[in-house]
Amino acid sequence: MQSVIPKVKSLMSGLSRELKRLSLKGAPSDQQGHDRHALDGRAVFAIGDIHGCLDLLDGLLEGIKVATARDEQSPLIIFLGDYVDRGPASRGVIDRLIAVAESYPGARFLCGNHEEAMVRFLADPQGGPAWSTYGGRATLLSYGVRPPGSNADDAAWARAQQKLNARIPPAHLKFLWGLEDSVEVGDYFFAHAGVRPDKPLQSQASRDLRWIREPFLSNDQPLEKMIVHGHTPSLKPHADRARIGVDTWAYKTGVLTALELRGRKRRYLVARRDGASILVRRCALHDFEPTPQGPGLPNP
Repeated sequence: MQSVIPKVKSLMSGLSRELKRLSLKGAPSDQQGHDRHALDGRAVFAIGDIHGCLDLLDGLLEGIKVATARDEQSPLIIFLGDYVDRGPASRGVIDRLIAVAESYPGARFLCGNHEEAMVRFLADPQGGPAWSTYGGRATLLSYGVRPPGSNADDAAWARAQQKLNARIPPAHLKFLWGLEDSVEVGDYFFAHAGVRPDKPLQSQASRDLRWIREPFLSNDQPLEKMIVHGHTPSLKPHADRARIGVDTWAYKTGVLTALELRGRKRRYLVARRDGASILVRRCALHDFEPTPQGPGLPNP
């Protein structure tokens, strides 16, 4: 993995102090759904929606590195999508994820609805106004493209699209085009948004895997596999018999969460902004420290 950017280096003093406390023997475990099994002898980390928060991503990756330092096998890292939009460093996040793919061979990268919107805009400027309403403006700025105003005409959005296409690196395009819709690992099924409960997992539509909320969120009956997802933000992870949601609203709360799976054991690795530091800790769901409730949840 490439070295972290200078800003994040300055935050590592607080991070390193917290990481010294990480211990597999002493870490609590979330035993709900203990019959579900991931991989034998290999840790799995599923990282929730990043949304341009490069500092939190770097902190969490450093936490994974420390937490797996004594493992015999390299961890499997699954990114659940929504890497871009809303936060300030969408371009930097994609750079970092490309580096992760080199450092952790076999890492998997899912497509979120925000990546879908970005790719759509790269192909058709008519998608620009809608994309800009839920975070696309921040992504344009991260690539050095000034977003059109709220009342801009089609010609202005066409110019912005041309500039973005000219400035986005080919490696970023290759990364975006190569994103997956789902990943299956043991008794777990990973998707950005979720699944349609009345359909077999092998018959899910891309639209649902990237965008669904209901009837997925209200389903409380176990499915073929435990569904691990992001997309729907909450102040702490959600876990029940059917699903585990790990989107903790990073760009607004300053908390980025990964689900850690080891065989039948389950816990969370959390990177949290704390003043000028990024603190990382491992915890069970009942020990998770939510951020105080802010304004209403964002649009998808």
